[in-house]
Amino acid sequence: MPKPTAEYFARLGALVAIDDAASRPTRSVLEAFSGTEMATIPVATAEDLETAVARARQAQQGWAARTPAERAQIIDKFSDLVFRNAESLMDIAQAETGKARIYAQEEVIDVAITARHYATAGPKLLADRKVKGMLPGATSVRVRHLPKGVIGVISPWNYPLTLAVSDAVAALVAGNGVVVKPDSQTPYCALALAELLYEAGLPRELYAVVPGPGSVVGQAIMTSTDYVMFTGSSATGATLAEQAGRRLIGFSAELGGKNPLVITANADIANAVQGAARASFSNSGQLCISIERIYVDKRIADEFAERFAAFVSMMKLSGAYDFTADMGSLASAAQIDTAEAHVQDAVAKGAKVLAGGKRRPDLGPFFFEPTVLTDVTDDMVCYGNETFGPVVSIYPVDSTDEAIKLANDTEYGLNASVFAGSSAEAQAVAERLRAGTVNINEGYAAAWASTAAPMGGMGISGVGRRHGEEGLLKYTEAQTIAEQRFIGIDRAPFVPRNIYRAITPAAVRALKYLPGR
Repeated sequence: MPKPTAEYFARLGALVAIDDAASRPTRSVLEAFSGTEMATIPVATAEDLETAVARARQAQQGWAARTPAERAQIIDKFSDLVFRNAESLMDIAQAETGKARIYAQEEVIDVAITARHYATAGPKLLADRKVKGMLPGATSVRVRHLPKGVIGVISPWNYPLTLAVSDAVAALVAGNGVVVKPDSQTPYCALALAELLYEAGLPRELYAVVPGPGSVVGQAIMTSTDYVMFTGSSATGATLAEQAGRRLIGFSAELGGKNPLVITANADIANAVQGAARASFSNSGQLCISIERIYVDKRIADEFAERFAAFVSMMKLSGAYDFTADMGSLASAAQIDTAEAHVQDAVAKGAKVLAGGKRRPDLGPFFFEPTVLTDVTDDMVCYGNETFGPVVSIYPVDSTDEAIKLANDTEYGLNASVFAGSSAEAQAVAERLRAGTVNINEGYAAAWASTAAPMGGMGISGVGRRHGEEGLLKYTEAQTIAEQRFIGIDRAPFVPRNIYRAITPAAVRALKYLPGR
């Protein structure tokens, strides 16, 4: 399980959707563990993106003509290929992001099960369905779902496998073409998935990977595609939503989060300690659904904080391409600088560090210890702003009601977590939390991995949903076809029109007495 080879990068690099890639300027792609260059990637232009969209649009016509079941067969084969190529996919995810292998494995599994879900559920969700017509027996109505055309996906660096393709497979099953702009730090993850989609039988034009800066390629996606899916910051998402609105195209986004965890007085502390560590430090905290705020009842707060700090202090940091690490590195200099700045600001203003709090240059340039803070106040940067790193704060509270109030006191609303004394208690707390997903006895994966259920944010945490029925049908246009038979809306055989119109209100009102009306 080594760092990917030069031959691997060359093979994938040939798949970029740039006609004369060899003649283009390139950008370095760094190994996150060491901060050293491991490959380069051609830099595309807006014209390259527009060419890819034009080719996808042409290929999409034939793709849409296939049945959903035929399209799903290819996505199902892709799912199997992802499982079979799990090792190399984990290698490239670790190399480009610095994440521990366990979280690279989570990505691979997520890609495979999401593809399998839409391959299985997609044809049923896309099937024509009959609905009630205006006049029973006389109005026949069916609803169809047509593909939108070419979908633009702008994917981030933190989950470069999952977020380059989990929306794409839904769009493809729905009959669309897809053009992807991966983050410039992690282009080879998207290309690794492209290779497997092509091997599964997908025409190359239908999943085009166009690497390049967001200011160029991302803007071209906004001006040339028929729907845009974006994952990233709330600020950027708001700007892109405005641009999509000007064109009146569909837009969906999963954005930032300052996610809370509520621990009630009756919770199992040992279970809460392990769950909180996973919730806070998965992918080195670089996860939009990770926990950054822990609200714990004062009756158990001291014991929880002591045991949680001890647990976190024992976590193993490493840049190994195996399963020995509990946490890997951060992905870049920008990420470690932000985490350090948030901790230093908090400490300077009176916060206490219970665990971690320091860089680990002995391990690599982007390693930062998993950090637990307490005594955090609202004048500290990390109080209300997303750190997007391995930093979590503990807030003792007087009651569950106070915990819920503080958890909801945010513009964000992406994910939340609950550890309580019973399922009934946890369910009651969960229903009062304003977040798109709420996990009980788990930080994020219970909801994230349940691909039949929708996932997304409230407030400034997002627009629309991925996964579930919503995650597929958002890539379609609903069309209603209604046929009127023998009795018209404004006429009936052998009944004078003036009489028919006079009795219509009473007749329509009487329809409520029919079964199902």
